[in-house]
Formats: sequence, structure tokens, C-alpha cells
Amino acid sequence: MTDQKKPTACLVLADGTVFYGMGFGATGQTVAELCFNTAMTGYQEIMTDPSYAGQIVTFTFPHIGNTGVTPEDDETADPVASGMVVKWDPTTPSNWRSVEQLETWLEKRGRIGIGGIDTRRLTRAIRQQGAPHVAMAHDPDGNFDIEAMVAAARDFAGLEGLDLAKDVTCAQSYRWDEMRWAWPEGFKRQTDAVHKVVAIDYGAKRNILRCLASAGCDVIVLPATATAEEVMSHNPDGVFLSNGPGDPAATGTYAVPMIQEVLTKDVPVFGICLGHQMLALALGAKTIKMNHGHHGANHPVKDQDTGKVEITSMNHGFTVDAQSLPDGVRETHTSLFDGSNCGIAVDGRPVFSVQYHPEASPGPMDSYYLFERFAAAMADRAGVSA
Repeated sequence: MTDQKKPTACLVLADGTVFYGMGFGATGQTVAELCFNTAMTGYQEIMTDPSYAGQIVTFTFPHIGNTGVTPEDDETADPVASGMVVKWDPTTPSNWRSVEQLETWLEKRGRIGIGGIDTRRLTRAIRQQGAPHVAMAHDPDGNFDIEAMVAAARDFAGLEGLDLAKDVTCAQSYRWDEMRWAWPEGFKRQTDAVHKVVAIDYGAKRNILRCLASAGCDVIVLPATATAEEVMSHNPDGVFLSNGPGDPAATGTYAVPMIQEVLTKDVPVFGICLGHQMLALALGAKTIKMNHGHHGANHPVKDQDTGKVEITSMNHGFTVDAQSLPDGVRETHTSLFDGSNCGIAVDGRPVFSVQYHPEASPGPMDSYYLFERFAAAMADRAGVSA
């Protein structure tokens, strides 16, 4: 009979540090970059956010799993994050929207979870040494080859220079008309769209597309590798650049030429997260890898134009180097945590982007106005009311 107190999972850092805990979800082993997320809600949205490709997420909030899961909260069809680390084992869910337990959901989708971890200690390690490369394993019998796991963590190439957008983008184009969730109807369909938008899918979250639809857009989603000719063949009123994972410089090898050509056309352009970084690169700026990135739902961002502070959701390990912005491109938003760049705009043109996620609701919905701004820009171009 298996000793229930024997660790059934372990997390091994490339420096040899080992954390033992209790496994849940799928069994096996995975290797990834380790980050932490400070959000108190939205663990399902985080696990299904394509931006987390190649990463294991440490949740700093201890109550993970207590609201279960529901298909309505998936940001893509399956979890994209490689695994999750939590302080306490998930409990039986207590929520009227729950249709499945987190552990079962993870197991069905091949994702490993580990509980019983000192997540405060682990988070300090991430902050001090930067996002480490790790190996994580779940074995119900508690048998682990620590030496091999350390070697696997050290052999992990990391995210720098890695183009992951190709791995998570759509295989072919499709239309999107589902709008934001609203009580009591749930997700309604956009039947009266006034703007045609081409959305480039670098790993787009569903709620971003819903926000575009709710802002009056008929959305056509194209793969990350779409050319400018393919984009403009739809005669769009605006072009949207989505979020996504990996190193923006790597994705930029094919995305930047497309964006630069689109910028020669008279269409509004709006980018989020990786899309923000892609736009910055296309305009001549540079991106850099952050020590441990920004991952959470409580990040204060200052709008330099209005002086207002927005409480935002973020998920990025790279950032735009504000010092590299060329003439004619201004910094519009900055992080109040570390002063890093969180938004840019082209002077005199309806071309702008933000580093954070305005489609998310970290409590307030401070940033939805950006979708309305995008819609207003398209309306101005068409000479009609938004």
C-alpha cells in the first residue's frame, strides 16, 4: 500500500534546488521556464492563456482550484502552460458555475500539478535569480531521478530566441462573433458589426476577440504567419495584433515585415502584449528579456496622456525598451511597479498598443476603453459614428 505521506511530485531547479510535494493532474515529467503569478482569481484563464507556452506557473495565492473549472472560462481549447505549482492541494470546488474539478481537468489534458510547496520561498527564488529553468515530475509511487531532472532543467534552452507563436496560432483563418459574457444571457453573438477587423493570432485569448466583437467588430482571425497581402485582401477597417508567447525578436523575423507593410496603409492598428512588442519592433524599437517578468492581475499602470492609473492584468517576460523608441513614437503607459514600458502610440496616426491585457478583469475593468478607442479610430477613418 502506498504511503500517502510520501511525496508524489517534485520540482527541480537547474541550480539543483529540489522542492517535494504532492502531485495532482497528469503524471509524467515536463521541463519549462518557471514564473509566478500573483492573481487571486482566474487560474483557469491563466493555464489556458497561450502566452504561457513553455512556462510552469507558480500561483502565489494559496486557494487554487476551489472554484473548479468551466468551459466558459477557457481562453483556448486546452491548457497551454506546462504545469502549475500551488501551496495547498486543490479542494472540492464550491461554485455554481463549476462543472469539473481542477485535478480531473488537468489530468485529461496532460498537465502536471504539484501542491504542498512553499510558494513564498519559491517566488523569492524566482525574483532573486530570474525565471529559472526547471523540471517537474508527478509519480504516484514517489520515484524520482533527481540527477536526471537537474540535467534536464539545465539542458532546457529557455525562451530567448524561441518563436512559440507558430506553435499556438490557428491553423487557418476563421471568423469570430462571440461577445463578452453578460448575466444572464452568457455569451451573445455580434449581429450588427460596423467594423471589419483582421486579427493576427500570435496566441490570441478568446476574451480579446470577444472584446473586439463587443466593440462592434466583425473579426477575421488569421495565422501568425499571414502576409500583408493576405491581411489587406480582406479590406479591413483595422488590424489587430494579438498576445502570444516566446521571444518577440524571434517571432519578428516574419511578423515585422508584414506589420511594416500594413503600416504603409491607411488603417488603424492596435496591439496587445506580444502584439505590442511586434508593433514596437516594426517601428524600429528593441525588446529585452526581463528578470522575472510581470505576471498577475494587480499591476498598476499610469496613462501618461491622462495621468490616470489603471489596475491591469499582465503576462509577459519580455518588454519594449523605451529608450529605443524612435522619433514620432511616444510612450503612452508605464508600469508603476518598475517604470517599464506598457504602451506606445505613433504621433498623429491611429496606431497604438499596450503591454498589458485590457480584455481581462482583475476586479475593475479599467482598460476596456482601448477597444472603444480602436473602434473610434476605425469610425473616423470611415467617416461614420462609432
